[in-house]
Amino acid sequence: MRDFLPAEKARREHALAVIRRVYRRFGFDEIETPVLENYDRLHSGLGGDNEKISFSVLKRGIGADELRAAAENDDLASLTDLGLRFDLTVPLARYYATHRAELPSVFRSVQIAPVWRAERPQKGRYRQFVQSDIDIIGEAGILAEIELIGATTEVLRELGVTGTRVRINDRRLITGMLEAFGFTPEEFSGVLITIDKLDKIAATGVIAELRERGVTAPAIDALAAFLETEQAAGEFSAEAIAARLPEGVDPEVIAELAQIGASVEGELVFDPFLVRGMGYYTGAIFEIEHTDFGYALGGGGRYDGMIGRFLGQDVPAVGFSIGFERIVDLIEANAEDAEESLVLIYDRNVEPAALVALKNEVAAAGTRVRLDKRAKNFRALLERAAEAGYTAYATVTAETTRASDLDVKPLGTAESAG
Repeated sequence: MRDFLPAEKARREHALAVIRRVYRRFGFDEIETPVLENYDRLHSGLGGDNEKISFSVLKRGIGADELRAAAENDDLASLTDLGLRFDLTVPLARYYATHRAELPSVFRSVQIAPVWRAERPQKGRYRQFVQSDIDIIGEAGILAEIELIGATTEVLRELGVTGTRVRINDRRLITGMLEAFGFTPEEFSGVLITIDKLDKIAATGVIAELRERGVTAPAIDALAAFLETEQAAGEFSAEAIAARLPEGVDPEVIAELAQIGASVEGELVFDPFLVRGMGYYTGAIFEIEHTDFGYALGGGGRYDGMIGRFLGQDVPAVGFSIGFERIVDLIEANAEDAEESLVLIYDRNVEPAALVALKNEVAAAGTRVRLDKRAKNFRALLERAAEAGYTAYATVTAETTRASDLDVKPLGTAESAG
């Protein structure tokens, strides 16, 4: 969990403002859910491995003896009734099930908020971080995927993030591939966990791990032979997608992916081995890939079965999440978007009442203004003001009475540093 200095906080708020502006323009409505959810809901099997690293909250009134006994019996879960959300998708499913009667038949939501996971602290892994999700609930067709990908790529464009492309696959194609190779349905989950490591351990590592797992040997051989002939990504068409899959995979799903590709601006790449770890995905899945980094900048997919777990009736749903913490490190606040701001550097003999009156006059004109006492190291004072996002400065003496008396100079110039 981290603190943010003013300059970093300003960059984060700039990114959030762009994200909210674009998504609102694309017809998504922002919602808010509590940071706490029911423990049983968070641990219903919908969160995958994230459930194992969630923060739980003890019931009120638990005594030391009860806590000690539960710990000895490895039964701390019996003493908890709430937990901090580890993502925004499970809370959204509960939210929709609760408020369905008050929402449109096709609901387009935005949720931007912190989530918590008991991660082992390391670079790029935080215990509290912001997620930025858009979801479409109630649309069963590929229009939802097309809208989500289009809105997300527009966010990246307006943030100035270049060098990205969207990798896409479909969980139904993955299942079809595993069936074609000869794996049994009971083996699918474990096999997918291993295949998901393809980028990290390469084909030889995947095959070796599958053999260690002891899954169907002929199926491993078939997968190994397929990986040896795997083609590089080419044009995004039904024919090109089919050419990268074993025979017998559902052609209707292939046609759907091709239609998504034909309808989305920007680079879309079919990846037959894109898995995404969340077990609740039921259809198309996608990730934002950056040419300079070995990790995704966002991802999502269709999860038609999740809301039914809360509602008792299946509702089609698909979502796309931007990796906000990774995205924000790639951008700088645009100078054109910087608000007009002024630092008033005053002499010690200026009366407080005069300073406040001058500050109020500048602020009333719509300018952000801060008071700084003149220091011996004038250059360092200006540098700190520039780092905090201020664009100009002026000195205030006892003779300064009105804003019109100020000699305003831009920060960050040779003159201001002198």
